Amino acid sequence: MKFSALLLASASAATAAAAPRADVHHADVHHNEKRAMVTVTEFVNENGAVVIPGATDTSATVATATLGGSVSSRSTTTLSPASTTATSSGSSDNYGGDLSDFSGPSSKFEDGTIACSAFPSGQGVIALDWLGLSGWSSIQDSDGQSLTACKDGAYCSYACQAGMSKTQWPSSQPASGASLGGLLCKDGYLYRTNTDTDYLCGWGEQTATAENSNSNGGIALCRTDYPGSEAMVVPTWLDNDSTAKPVSVVNEQTYYQWQGKTTSTQYYVNNAGVSVEDGCVWGSAGSDLGNWAPLVLGAGSDNGITYLSLIANPNTDASAANFNVKIVATEGSTVSGDCKFENGAFSSDGGCTVSVTSGSAKFVFY
Repeated sequence: MKFSALLLASASAATAAAAPRADVHHADVHHNEKRAMVTVTEFVNENGAVVIPGATDTSATVATATLGGSVSSRSTTTLSPASTTATSSGSSDNYGGDLSDFSGPSSKFEDGTIACSAFPSGQGVIALDWLGLSGWSSIQDSDGQSLTACKDGAYCSYACQAGMSKTQWPSSQPASGASLGGLLCKDGYLYRTNTDTDYLCGWGEQTATAENSNSNGGIALCRTDYPGSEAMVVPTWLDNDSTAKPVSVVNEQTYYQWQGKTTSTQYYVNNAGVSVEDGCVWGSAGSDLGNWAPLVLGAGSDNGITYLSLIANPNTDASAANFNVKIVATEGSTVSGDCKFENGAFSSDGGCTVSVTSGSAKFVFY
C-alpha cells in the first residue's frame, strides 16, 4: 500500500501549489506554517485503486475493556467517567464531547493488563465501531502498513473524545516517513508507547470550540488519526442548535513531531446532515464524504497563540458545502484576523487563518 498526496497552499502562503508526489507524506504538512497548507492523502493499492484502510465486517461483536476494570464482550461501549455512550448502531449524538465531562483522566493505564483482543474504553477513549477494527481508529505494523487486527507487534491507535488527543506514540518512527501512534500489542497484551504519561487521552489548550445553528442538520467534524494511519475517522458531532463542543488544539511544542517538525490538528468537515458513521471514513470520489468533504479545519497552539483556520479541500468543490462557517472571538477574548466561509466563498482566496492572542474563539456553523 502506498500514498498519493496533493499539497495545496492557501492564500496566507506565498508559495504555489506543489505537484502531486507519491513520496510526499501527509505528516509533512501537519506542520503547516500556521495552517498555511494542507495535504489530502489517499491510500491506493498496487493497481491504483483507492482503498479504505482496515475495512472489514462491521457486524462483529466488539470486545471492550474499561480502563482499570474487567473485559466484556458487547456491541455497546460505555465511556466512563464521561457521560457519553458509543454504540455500534451509531447515533452521532454520542460523539459530541464536553469540557465538563471531567477535568482530566483519573485512572492510570496499567501496561500488560488488558488483552490485545479487548479495547481500552473509558477515561476519554472512545470506540469507533463502524470502522470494523474492534473499536481501534487504525492498526499498523512497525513500518506503518495497515493491519486489520490488534496482534503481537502491532501499533493499535485509538480515538479520544472531542477536545482530547491521544498521548501514545513511539519515539522511534518509520524511516519511510509514515507515522505510528497508539498502544503496542506485545505477548498478547497492550503496552504504552509513551511512558512519560500514565493516561491515554489528554486535553488540548481548550482555546477553541465549535457550534452549529444551521438548518440542514448536524455536522460531523472528522479529525485525522495522527500519528497513525492519518485517516479522517476521529469524530466530533455538532448537533444543530446544540451547545458548543471542544475542538482539540494541540500544543505544537509538546505534541507529536514528525521528523523534527511540529504538527497540528486537522479536521475534515462533512456537509450538514451527514452522520459520523457515514462521514468519518475514507470516502469515494464524488461522494463529498470523508477525504472528499468540502472543508478542512485546522487548529494548533504555538508560544501561547492559538492558530485556527478554514481551507478548501482540494479533493472537491468547496462551493458544494451546504453550510456557512466563521471563526469568532468568545466574549472578552482577542482574535486577530478575519476568517469565514459564506455562500460558497472564503473571506480570502482558498482559505483563511486567525490568531487567538488571548482567551478563546469558536467555529460557528450557520
